[in-house]
Amino acid sequence: CNPPPWGTLAAVDLRTGEKKWDFKMTDVTDSGVLTTGSDLVFAGGREGYFFALDARTGKALWTFNTGQQITAQPITYTVDGKQYVAIANGSNVIAFGLFE
Repeated sequence: CNPPPWGTLAAVDLRTGEKKWDFKMTDVTDSGVLTTGSDLVFAGGREGYFFALDARTGKALWTFNTGQQITAQPITYTVDGKQYVAIANGSNVIAFGLFE
């Protein structure tokens, strides 16, 4: 029997071990996951989508098709008081400004 053709990003309460939510993906991910202090979760997958989730609910807030597999952990940084999130895919680095 073959496994289902999808991957899952899940949030678990570390105190209780209870699963809070899961987000089904088209495929598994080779990238890491980044959670911000403003309750955003950023991740990407083999199919090339980079996305943001609500850290409390797992609800998809935003998705961007990068055109290539996501192969690295997202990072966040600040320039002149504005926060950005960046991701490497293929030979590119893509950065996005976050709303306040």
